[in-house]
Amino acid sequence: MASAKLKYLSLGVLVFQTTSLVLTMRYSRTLQGDGPRYLASSAVVVAEFLKILTCVGLVFKENSYSGRALSSIMRQEIIHKPVETLKLAIPSGIYTLQNNLLYVALSNLDAATYQVTYQLKILTTALFSVSMLGRRLGVYQWLSLLILMAGVAFVQWPTDSPADPQKEHLTAGSQFVGLVAVLVACCSSGFAGVYFEKILKETKQSVWVRNIQLGLFGLVFGVFGMLAYDGDRVREHGMFQGYNTLTWIVVALQALGGLVIAAVIKYADNILKGFATSLSIILSTLISYFLLEDFEPTSVFFLGAILVIMATFLYGYENKPPSNPSRA
Repeated sequence: MASAKLKYLSLGVLVFQTTSLVLTMRYSRTLQGDGPRYLASSAVVVAEFLKILTCVGLVFKENSYSGRALSSIMRQEIIHKPVETLKLAIPSGIYTLQNNLLYVALSNLDAATYQVTYQLKILTTALFSVSMLGRRLGVYQWLSLLILMAGVAFVQWPTDSPADPQKEHLTAGSQFVGLVAVLVACCSSGFAGVYFEKILKETKQSVWVRNIQLGLFGLVFGVFGMLAYDGDRVREHGMFQGYNTLTWIVVALQALGGLVIAAVIKYADNILKGFATSLSIILSTLISYFLLEDFEPTSVFFLGAILVIMATFLYGYENKPPSNPSRA
């Protein structure tokens, strides 16, 4: 009974985290009103820092709240095993790139289109699992990947052009930028997730310790990227320029994303995870249309969304999915 409660609780949290992150990030980047926007590169850095603090707290709890045990684990796993630690630099750098790309995507795509298109990470994760881990997919899974590609193609199907040619050019350009950002993020998510899974399978260390190692590299890469792309603005107005309550909510939701995924994988099966993803897509579509008012659904979009939801369920039917036990 307790495990069943944890299962549905973790799925409920996943639906809430996924939906609220996409919507709040979209709103904070495009619809918040006048005033300076916060730096996406800064938000990525702060989210990595919060992830590290959270995972340190979880390791501290796992070791009966012993500061000495925590210090010993950090030294043994991070300082005394430099080669093992350096292995995580690759997925960490890719995750940092991916997190920045998601801000770019949601600055140019509505939440519903982003949510559906981002499910292509199922395809990239499956392909990298086959090539890197030697995993074999079943008939239902290959069929689901074909349905998934068809669904995303329908979602991205061009709609009627707006009356203003100048507006049409800008809209098409921004949508193309958003689409490219999502596609690159899907590829990076698939590769980094499988690479990290391979490392986890080769070691017996806690996933929270591995997330601390990822976070440390991510923090370094994030700071480097922030200074490289927004260095002048940071030096002039500080890295927290444009921050408000909503910005901190976005950062906190992004920081908690990987921990929620880990809990879902531990307590829930893949079909229920697919249900949570589908519910998140539906909620994002409804809220984008009725509350944010930045999305006009078409019959082609609904057809594509239905196909993506079907593919999500079908992919989990045989219960042999390539999993990413750390991050979304």
